[in-house]
Amino acid sequence: MRIVEIRSQPVELYKILKFEGLAASGGEAKQVIADGLVRLNGQVETRKRKQIVAGDVIEFFGDAMRMELAKTDA
Repeated sequence: MRIVEIRSQPVELYKILKFEGLAASGGEAKQVIADGLVRLNGQVETRKRKQIVAGDVIEFFGDAMRMELAKTDA
């Protein structure tokens, strides 16, 4: 499982698929989510704009990613 750092939360599910290169475009990301091909925390997720936060695990075609909030220099 790979770690994906997000700078702020929440982030919409389709954007993560797009930015991580798992979908060629936002439209394609929305379609694979609507088709039930994405799992969030072990459950099929069909809401394209589902809000993702640190600790969530996204699975898509055998690729698993855990979201972590990026550390900021304070």
